[in-house]
Amino acid sequence: MEGMVTLPGTRQRMGLDAILGLIPIVGDLASAAIGAWIVWEARNLGMSKFQIARMATNVGVDTAIGAIPLVGDAFDFFFRSNSRNLRIIRRHLDRHHPATVVIDQPR
Repeated sequence: MEGMVTLPGTRQRMGLDAILGLIPIVGDLASAAIGAWIVWEARNLGMSKFQIARMATNVGVDTAIGAIPLVGDAFDFFFRSNSRNLRIIRRHLDRHHPATVVIDQPR
């Protein structure tokens, strides 16, 4: 969602979340729905209420500030709520299901 392509001449990655944020209302709602789905799946994994609350806060902040014209578009570019949430899920899986550990490849 947030790191599909690298901007030419930079090492900054941009993805669908920032592009959807350019579409008023509908783009922000679609992005929020995808973020909420990730939180729902984390709940299905049996993650703690604290972790779910942190993830929901990430999605809420991204949605609330992302809805502000222009400022929200820049915020979406730098605040990567889905990546933060996936890191929370990965830490949970590494701790509670060590057999599922995957070694990351450097980009």
